[in-house]
Amino acid sequence: MGHVITDIRRELKENIDEKTLKNSAHFFKEKVKVYGVKTAVVTKIGKSYLKMVKQRPKAEIFALCEKLWQSGYMEESWIACQWSHAIHKQYEPTDFKVFERWMDNHVTNWASCDTLCNHTIGEFLQMYPEYVPSLKKWAKSKNRWMRRGAAVSLIIPARRGKFLKEILEIADILLVDKDDLVQKGYGWMLKVASKSYQKEIFDYVMANKAVMPRTVLRYAIEKMPAELRAEAMVKEKK
Repeated sequence: MGHVITDIRRELKENIDEKTLKNSAHFFKEKVKVYGVKTAVVTKIGKSYLKMVKQRPKAEIFALCEKLWQSGYMEESWIACQWSHAIHKQYEPTDFKVFERWMDNHVTNWASCDTLCNHTIGEFLQMYPEYVPSLKKWAKSKNRWMRRGAAVSLIIPARRGKFLKEILEIADILLVDKDDLVQKGYGWMLKVASKSYQKEIFDYVMANKAVMPRTVLRYAIEKMPAELRAEAMVKEKK
């Protein structure tokens, strides 16, 4: 199956779009390796090769994903995420270590972080909720992507009204994190959780808004009624 990776890279190079390549620099503060291929095209390429590998053993598919991650190219990471999520019905508890390694060793930008966490890891956590507490260790990591991932991995479960206790525990750990991409990640988590738990998230914001970064506060209350947003945005008197 080694030729699959070679063929994917060839197709990505053949589909480089100069406008996409140029615009990619505007979306990231850090330097990101990209081919410059439109997202829809990357998805299409990934799907076409998924048909070739989907019947292979899970370990072999994960090994191919590892090779894609190792390249450092964002588009290849998206295909790796697409493939790892496509076989989610085969997930086993031991796979958590695989996903954790990808997070810690290979994620280098918010787009790859969110794609892996929203789908592959979010799906895994719903299948094996006993691993959700492991995110608290991520939230204390020196790796900014692990910290963002601790929150973003709970986005999809939060949409389904799950893991409120753990969501608030992660928020507590990240509460005064100075990294804006981590702040946006946990603010996003709180915003999504507020759809099912408006009172609990509002109460959390009000209890912590004196120290909570304003970026987080704005994200967290974005979907709340106007009167609650106005109350939350009132600055504390010094």
